[in-house]
Amino acid sequence: MAEIIQKDGTWAFDGDALRLTPGRDKSVGLLRRTLGELVVPLGALAGISFEHGKKAGRLRLRLRDGADPLLHATGGRLTEPHDPYQLVVESDRYGVAEYFTDEVRNALLLDEVPSDPVDSYLLPGPSVPLSVSAGDGTVSFDGERVRLEWNWKTEDAKAAAGTRTLALGDITAVEWQPAAGLDNGHLRFHVRNAPTKAPAKYDPNAVELWGFKKDPLMALVAAAVQARLPHPAAAADGPHSQDAAALPAPAPTSPAPAPAEDDHDALLRRLRELGELHRSGILTDEEFSLAKQAILKRM
Repeated sequence: MAEIIQKDGTWAFDGDALRLTPGRDKSVGLLRRTLGELVVPLGALAGISFEHGKKAGRLRLRLRDGADPLLHATGGRLTEPHDPYQLVVESDRYGVAEYFTDEVRNALLLDEVPSDPVDSYLLPGPSVPLSVSAGDGTVSFDGERVRLEWNWKTEDAKAAAGTRTLALGDITAVEWQPAAGLDNGHLRFHVRNAPTKAPAKYDPNAVELWGFKKDPLMALVAAAVQARLPHPAAAADGPHSQDAAALPAPAPTSPAPAPAEDDHDALLRRLRELGELHRSGILTDEEFSLAKQAILKRM
């Protein structure tokens, strides 16, 4: 068994899996501390590296594409100190880090683990139920439904729509984007038959994030939902692929079940919201026309 213990965390390898335990140092990110211990099977790894630094080095794991719902949902945008697959190594433990790296690499070679993408998740994703408050709302997920509640900082038109409840079966994709510089981030749920390109500030299926401490925790919600959606490899050629989810949905060949909130009054309210976004310049003429047509077809 190989093990390296640092203030940043402890990594242990028993030949079959790596056990990644976050440290208690104040430099450890909130997401890593909340996520807790991760067990990564050897078959989920594409590689491992150790990088020397003047004051500290870093161990990095590279997972096979599609193995982890957290990495898929965040699109590789998790950075230190939130990335659970990085470990800061103090300079006096460089020898231990190099030994650890060699042990994992040798196991990958002996087991002939391929580095190509996988077609099913090899990690389970965060456990549920989950509830996170950040930005302009609170998102809760119980494994079957996503609930979005708004706070006093929510834009008026969005808050007027009230609390949203999205059935897992109506969600086609989920994305988490951190705030960067002057650009706000978001947690957005793509809902079947409800395309939108509105900014998260106005999108009732998205939470806007402003770069505060709890923003990374929204990535856990994104990962928990992603783990329960069809795997991207299985959905890539299907009618609900994630690329298609971001575009106006084509006319379905068979009737799709309507979301529970899509009654006549809700659709009228959505039309009014779209009109406000169009008049304010948030939506272009083309985006407004496409979204309006999609709603009218469901009325």
